[in-house]
Amino acid sequence: MAKILLVDDAAFMRKVIKDTLSKSGYTELFEAVDGADAVEKYAEIKPDLVIMDITMPNMDGLEALKAIRAKDGGANVVMCSAMGQEGMVIEAVRSGAKDFIVKPFKAERVLSTVTSIVGAP
Repeated sequence: MAKILLVDDAAFMRKVIKDTLSKSGYTELFEAVDGADAVEKYAEIKPDLVIMDITMPNMDGLEALKAIRAKDGGANVVMCSAMGQEGMVIEAVRSGAKDFIVKPFKAERVLSTVTSIVGAP
């Protein structure tokens, strides 16, 4: 079973993604509240996938992505943000993100992305 780390400073957004994934059969779901927490939890949990917001306090998602990829070059990280600007997408992909989901997102988009990276639950 794939371990998935959900990172967003908004508890509501973590819950929406968690509910979407758990209803589809993913059960090993973990949460982090910001980029610094994500880097720490990544080292502890060693998740198969990280779904991470970009705009967060303490350490933003792009900084956390770079820190995670520096420690684990094979890390699967999908960035998620309401700021779907081209520059953000390009920077996220250049920094090693596997994909980019723009908020508000559809459950099907999240599920298809997760399934394409870690497989079905």
